[in-house]
Amino acid sequence: MGNCTSFSLPKWGFSELHRDGMVSVDEDGTHEGIKTIRIQKACEFITNSVLCVCIITWNMNGKMSVQDVRKLVSSDRKFDLLVLGLQEAPKSGVAQVLQEAMADTHILLCQKNMQSLQMYLFGAKSSESYIREMKVDKHAVGGCGGVIGRKKGAVAMYINFSGIRMVFVSCHLAAHERKVEKRNSECQHISHSLFSKNDIHYAKSADITVWLGDLNYRLEGISSMPARKMIEKNRQSKLRGKDQLLQEAEKGQVFNGYCEGTLSFKPTYKYNVGSSNYDTSYKIRVPSWTDRILFKVDHTSGLDAILSSYEALDCVRSSDHKPVKAHLCLKVGGGDA
Repeated sequence: MGNCTSFSLPKWGFSELHRDGMVSVDEDGTHEGIKTIRIQKACEFITNSVLCVCIITWNMNGKMSVQDVRKLVSSDRKFDLLVLGLQEAPKSGVAQVLQEAMADTHILLCQKNMQSLQMYLFGAKSSESYIREMKVDKHAVGGCGGVIGRKKGAVAMYINFSGIRMVFVSCHLAAHERKVEKRNSECQHISHSLFSKNDIHYAKSADITVWLGDLNYRLEGISSMPARKMIEKNRQSKLRGKDQLLQEAEKGQVFNGYCEGTLSFKPTYKYNVGSSNYDTSYKIRVPSWTDRILFKVDHTSGLDAILSSYEALDCVRSSDHKPVKAHLCLKVGGGDA
């Protein structure tokens, strides 16, 4: 666990930081795709040099379950910061439930809403004094979100926490398997638009950029029943080659050079509400990893990152999506390890 009372990190100037966009696109003919990285169960950094960040994304399907919202944050809170991105969230009630659930250990530092897109940043009670700067932004894509307010686009936060400059982008992209190019385009529009006002490019000065949300990329080239049979046999790892997001990143279309934990958990969409059974409606949708958490570290800043968990929360059942949770441990290079 991090220790907010023990930070002693360097100060970096804006001009010293690497300036690439939030979503790297293949512009020079070379690309890395998304790097799949292994999970390290425990942070290997010295405790008082670590900033531990818990990141959760969940599409709530417009439904408010106090019990499930509490489940998101009720586990062992060995983190300094919690970033929670919600899609298709109800208009009210979420913030209050979260604050009540976290009251004994963490406080609400920031929130940004755009209709059904909501993002919350919680920090340990001692964390406010380490915030040097904080900005928020939003960018809508597509229409108004329809009568149920399923807004597409992104909300974002920039935070300079004791010298570590972080950007978090919580997004909800276009639905349907065939809309791959539209999702790619939305990623790029969001990336170029956020924090771009007045020539202050916070996103381009970040030491770490994290994208979370319902990215809506699907499995392609396999029908629903064969996919489900593989999942039932706990062979979902064989489905990663069918994942549109990994395919598009490999082509250099989006998220070039970003990292993601291994997709060892079951696809997070689409479930029958109230259960952990996949869609039994007439559409019989192909299960897909629509809900993702990706990150990219600017190593020229001296920052290192360890991913100590990447999982879906099967116990949450009030939505047709399962929440996805990641735990990142950050450390500035140069200290003892």
